[in-house]
Amino acid sequence: MTALAVAHEAVNLGQGFPDEDPPAAVVAAAHAALDAGHHQYAPGPGIPELRAAIASHQQAWYGLAFDPDTEVTVTFGATEAVAATLLAVCETGDEVLVLEPTYDAYTAVIAMAGAREVRVPLTPPSGGPGGERDAWRLDLDRLASAITPRTRLLLLNSPHNPTGVVLGAEELDGIARLCVDHDLLAVTDEVYEHLVYDGEHLPLATRPGMAERTVTISSAGKTFSCTGWKIGWACAPPALTAAVRTTKQFLSFAGGTPLQHAVVTALGLPSAELTAVGELHRARRDLLADGLVAAGIPTTRAAGTYFVTADVAAIGWDDGAAFCRWAPAALGVAAVPVSAFVEDPAPVASLVRFAFCKPDAVLTEGVRRLGAARLWSAR
Repeated sequence: MTALAVAHEAVNLGQGFPDEDPPAAVVAAAHAALDAGHHQYAPGPGIPELRAAIASHQQAWYGLAFDPDTEVTVTFGATEAVAATLLAVCETGDEVLVLEPTYDAYTAVIAMAGAREVRVPLTPPSGGPGGERDAWRLDLDRLASAITPRTRLLLLNSPHNPTGVVLGAEELDGIARLCVDHDLLAVTDEVYEHLVYDGEHLPLATRPGMAERTVTISSAGKTFSCTGWKIGWACAPPALTAAVRTTKQFLSFAGGTPLQHAVVTALGLPSAELTAVGELHRARRDLLADGLVAAGIPTTRAAGTYFVTADVAAIGWDDGAAFCRWAPAALGVAAVPVSAFVEDPAPVASLVRFAFCKPDAVLTEGVRRLGAARLWSAR
């Protein structure tokens, strides 16, 4: 969809990347690291200063204690952390549970690991007042019924892309009980951890029985608007960390040495600055959601991430994918169909994902253009 946005000079509300630079202090730290000569390979697990900063972050925000030397690994983005983990712990024929809609990289990584992906669909939103749709929901019974003797692990994304779901304590405790009862590992992708607007982000590793069986993954990209830097990390008990590091050395080996130094500065910013990132995106979420509802497009107001899902059936499009192919040229707006994230598109056929990680002026213009959608008939 980004290619269509570029081709038609459309407002790109499809791909999830921010339009602003990282904080000035973080950019300055990257320049300083370059000037200081940090141009060669970093240690395979990451520079010690960054591993210490990651451990400090986990302790300060969530009370999770990780040894920087034996339990923290810096990776080439969060996706490499997921890949290194699954390649390390999965054997051919193992089953990996994922929530659906599913980030497409998970499917590829699971296949590369020789495992079998087992999708557990979230319940799509239903009606709500005044054009609002309620939240997507996790059915724990449905998750439990997907577990078999071949299930190796649960790959969990919360806050969840593309639905904006943020799993709460009750849901996480239910997941933890399933993992403990069935002796499952958990791999958690928490890259949107500081982009939460309703409720709070709770790592699965904080729940009873989970610290010893969870690989907690995050990255700097979403929080600090540096998605192109690809600095991620995995935190896990020593045995799991050793397995992840063994695999990672044959993927990227090491990367982004000066940027690793800059992310040390990013993680050391005052907590108020990270909270402000969430508040900024909350306002942007509301700007986009309010505009979509005003344009006659029922919308689910995401609890986290920087995506909302909206139902274009209300403006005559039962096929969200067709709408997303049509809109860049006709309206000058790009979006992504939710059907791109599922195996069976029927239950989500008319749902579309819009990104709100854009300046207010861009969002306002996108909403203005989407307001014209009701003037068109579906084709």
